[in-house]
Amino acid sequence: ELYTIVTNKAAHGRKGSIVAIVLGTDSDTVLHALRQIDCRLRNEVTEITLDLADSMHRICRYAFPRAKRVIDRFHVQKLALEAVQEIRINHRWDAINADTEAREQAKLSGKKYIPGRLSNGDTLKELLARGRYALFKSPEKWTASQRERIDLMFTLYPDLKEAYWLSQHLRAIFSNKKSTADTARLNLARWYNRVAESGFKSFNTIAATFYEHSDEIINFFDNRSTNAAAESMNSKIKAFRAKLHGVNDTKFFIFRLCNLYA
Repeated sequence: ELYTIVTNKAAHGRKGSIVAIVLGTDSDTVLHALRQIDCRLRNEVTEITLDLADSMHRICRYAFPRAKRVIDRFHVQKLALEAVQEIRINHRWDAINADTEAREQAKLSGKKYIPGRLSNGDTLKELLARGRYALFKSPEKWTASQRERIDLMFTLYPDLKEAYWLSQHLRAIFSNKKSTADTARLNLARWYNRVAESGFKSFNTIAATFYEHSDEIINFFDNRSTNAAAESMNSKIKAFRAKLHGVNDTKFFIFRLCNLYA
């Protein structure tokens, strides 16, 4: 079961953090619940952080009409990182298929199959599997072995290198603490141009999504608000559930949550 949880960042994860818990993610259902809160109180909300889901945008637009909507930067970056991983996975499947075919050919010719190994000792499919986590990191956080693996991947797969640096350029736009909304808008426009030149289908789809929500993405640079408080509350709820070794009585579990955090 999915629940929509509305939290108040000003409570800092303590009493008063949970504003509403609504069963489901249907926008009409959530709006019906939130409209039970006095409209004067809802109009006092000045800023909301959220993800890219259309249902969440509709809820925020109608339940908190005066609030500025800010799309969480980490959800934006996550989409770019997933696009990089998609390219890596495609190359890995190609390597697996080539390896399988080579094994079959060796078997048919009665020879022992010995896979080719790279300078770090990995086969191609091992390189592409073990390089997964390094592609989520920025270069300064790579270990020596990860750097060696990445150098090999980027040499063998230039498109993966280009996609990785596209994701890092996007990260840099959000990480630059001196960026204002105007400079960020200009930098994002340049990033869109790089994406268009790259020809990556997955990145073009992401760029179109970003362009559609550009104002809400740019709003991040006013106060640099993120969804971290909501993610933290989500983690607390999951930890509470784990401590109880699961939940048999959902209503009682929500009652306890409300006593602690509402």
